[in-house]
Amino acid sequence: MKLLIINGPNLNLLGKREPGIYGDQTFEQFYVELQKKFSTIELDYYQSNIEGELITKIQEADDTHDGVVLNAGAYTHTSIGIGDAIKSVSVAVVEVHISNTFGREEFRHQSYISPNAKGVILGFGMQSYILGIQSFL
Repeated sequence: MKLLIINGPNLNLLGKREPGIYGDQTFEQFYVELQKKFSTIELDYYQSNIEGELITKIQEADDTHDGVVLNAGAYTHTSIGIGDAIKSVSVAVVEVHISNTFGREEFRHQSYISPNAKGVILGFGMQSYILGIQSFL
């Protein structure tokens, strides 16, 4: 099995950005743990702060991966384009969030990804990614 983890804007700042919400671990550190925990799965990782690059990566995953674990960050709440990209591919996408977006600002309660995702996991910290990967097993 081959899965792609995609992180959107500002998630490159994990470990520094609002540690009270997002923790003090970088995603690169966590990714090493994921690779060890899921050693029988080929995991790939991609991060971008640019919406179009995320859309392109989702489209490319349709031909290269068995599933996508996507944390689109703030684009979750603003990007019709990312939602449309997910709708247009056959590869399953699981939406994940580190924080409980429903316990935060009102604008974070809307997701353009959820209606097109295989499932949504939020509020479990970095464990949300583990649950997202497990959903494909």
